[in-house]
Amino acid sequence: MPKEYSFFEDVFAVVRQIPKGRVTNYGAIANYLGTKLSARMVGWAMNAAHTVKPKVPAHRVVNRNGMLSGKAHFATPTLMQELLEKEGTKVEKETVVDFKKKYWDPAKELDL
Repeated sequence: MPKEYSFFEDVFAVVRQIPKGRVTNYGAIANYLGTKLSARMVGWAMNAAHTVKPKVPAHRVVNRNGMLSGKAHFATPTLMQELLEKEGTKVEKETVVDFKKKYWDPAKELDL
């Protein structure tokens, strides 16, 4: 019997490939998966990612402006920023500094 399709699992597979020190956004992941209008569903997947094994580096997914919009879904309000900074990504005013330089686009970085 074929395995049931899971959008969340596909999202997790993409997020696991984001290199340390880089970030992407919800829309870029949705676009890569062929569901350009599903950025919100990518956000829901990130909210559910905290208990998934193997680990999903959800802290590397920010909004289209580089803001830490998902920070409320981490164990503490500052954990998302702490995890990013531990990997060398500077954050000021809840936004990734040099977002364009740190940006990782799965459509360009991964083979479709």
